[in-house]
Amino acid sequence: MSAPEHRPARWWPAFGKGLGRAGPLLAALAAAGLLGPAEAAPRRARGPAGAAIAVDYGINLAGMPIGTARLAGAFDGPRYRADVSATLTGLVGAITGGQGSAQSAGTLGAGPLPNAFSIATRTANAGIAVRMALRGGNVVQSEVTPPLVDMDDRVPVTPANKRGIMDPVSALLMPAHARGGPTDPENCNRTLPVFDGATRFNVVLSYAETRSVEKPGYAGPVLVCNARYQAVAGHRPDRPGVRFMEENRDMSVWLAPVEGTRVLVPLRIAVRTTVGTNIIEATRWTRTGASDTAQAPTEAPAATGSVASLDGR
Repeated sequence: MSAPEHRPARWWPAFGKGLGRAGPLLAALAAAGLLGPAEAAPRRARGPAGAAIAVDYGINLAGMPIGTARLAGAFDGPRYRADVSATLTGLVGAITGGQGSAQSAGTLGAGPLPNAFSIATRTANAGIAVRMALRGGNVVQSEVTPPLVDMDDRVPVTPANKRGIMDPVSALLMPAHARGGPTDPENCNRTLPVFDGATRFNVVLSYAETRSVEKPGYAGPVLVCNARYQAVAGHRPDRPGVRFMEENRDMSVWLAPVEGTRVLVPLRIAVRTTVGTNIIEATRWTRTGASDTAQAPTEAPAATGSVASLDGR
């Protein structure tokens, strides 16, 4: 049996643009989450030692609950670790068996600078894993299991495409780069360069509005940013799903500040799909103190499932 074909950001069912046939999502909680632009002046986005945030999300497609997710971020000075997990529930979960988890660790400067990333996803009939080691925003090693299928119409991923990038999970932690507070509108205006181990794409953000929200654990202002998807490499440009996402003008992300830090994380992501609007929205926001997860490892953390090894080959 041949290895499954990989499509842009599709290898993680709960956060990729595809959730089986449940419809495309934005390449993510992992893609709309957002990091600082490369041109921003370097600065340390420090949080209190041991500061941590946990956000629980509900995933809805066309008004129907289809899953849950959780983002846990921990900060120890400039170091961070982020863990994300997602599970499909209800009828969609029963059909696809979709679940996944991912971890990233690194330091916070103008944007996240990851040094390790791993992700594993599993459906009823397949499992895919990715591991990457990075240095200064450049990929030094990566492995995808099963390997990618060679397609003649796929845009090749070049070494240049693996430089100056963020992994999808690190992109969820956004250091404020404006001179004002974390909810300064300028913190919306940035481009996110993402490489997920298979595809390279940009998420371009722009300021829409500021509004006040109230959720369990969080009450206050959020930045509402419009989002655009730009395919760069690793994709198949003639695929309908790719064209749909590039032409999609109905995508947005709400960013909320983590108390005591200059970091923002997504409170809500909305993406129009071919079968209705997909919404990933926080159901509970928990700001905590010291946490074991604040210790960011220097090697790629293991993900659930069949994980590829990076052994220097």
